[in-house]
Amino acid sequence: MKAWTLASWTLAAAASAVVGWAAFAPLSVDSRDEPFEIPKGTWARRMAGNKVEILPQRIDLTLGLNDQLLLRNLDDVPQQFGPVLVMPGQSFRLPFEKASTYSFDCTAHASGQMTIVVADAPVTPWERIVWRWERLRKKTRA
Repeated sequence: MKAWTLASWTLAAAASAVVGWAAFAPLSVDSRDEPFEIPKGTWARRMAGNKVEILPQRIDLTLGLNDQLLLRNLDDVPQQFGPVLVMPGQSFRLPFEKASTYSFDCTAHASGQMTIVVADAPVTPWERIVWRWERLRKKTRA
């Protein structure tokens, strides 16, 4: 077997350090809010027959980390979210305290329905690695 070079050892050590950090470092977030905006003109575009996809079909939240849905209505008309009417220019914050799957009527959503999946906070090292990886993927897609 060919001897490892200093660069190979350095790279292996760096990768091990990153995985170790991802597995064992405490999880933290800047805010517990998971924000979504309903842009100005959404209702008018939908009434004109345009397919408007502003909100995902499913939103994933994690208890104790990002467990508050924050909807901002920047549109000119009120939007219905579950039993709440969010007026133009207003925001609505919905905190979740139990891991479960929730379904809501939502006039801002193309299908009229939205699903919110609230998961327990990751506990094991592997769950923490997966959680961090998913957050990174989500941020790079935005």
